Amino acid sequence: AMSKSAVKISSDLLSNPLCEQEPSFLEMVTAFDTAMKRMDSFNQEKVNMGLAEEGETRVFSSVFPSLNMAVKRREQTLQDYKRLQSKVEKYEEKERTGPVLAKLHQ
Repeated sequence: AMSKSAVKISSDLLSNPLCEQEPSFLEMVTAFDTAMKRMDSFNQEKVNMGLAEEGETRVFSSVFPSLNMAVKRREQTLQDYKRLQSKVEKYEEKERTGPVLAKLHQ
């Protein structure tokens, strides 16, 4: 969407009457317009490649179910780690008493 907006801005600049009056400004705006159009086409290619890779990933995940299970285990472990890290931070903020230190060590 951002590159589409940049192309729209460059097109609007090209239609500006100032471009007709100043040849140097017209040259700069034309170069800008060309660059924005190239950037837009490049971004569109990246999006299309990403969609193709996503399809390939789905195919591979069905071919290699163990890979899919490993990804799920990793996500679960990451969630557990974040949960435990928040507990540790909570105990570190509390007053350092015997029970709090024991729970923190645990």
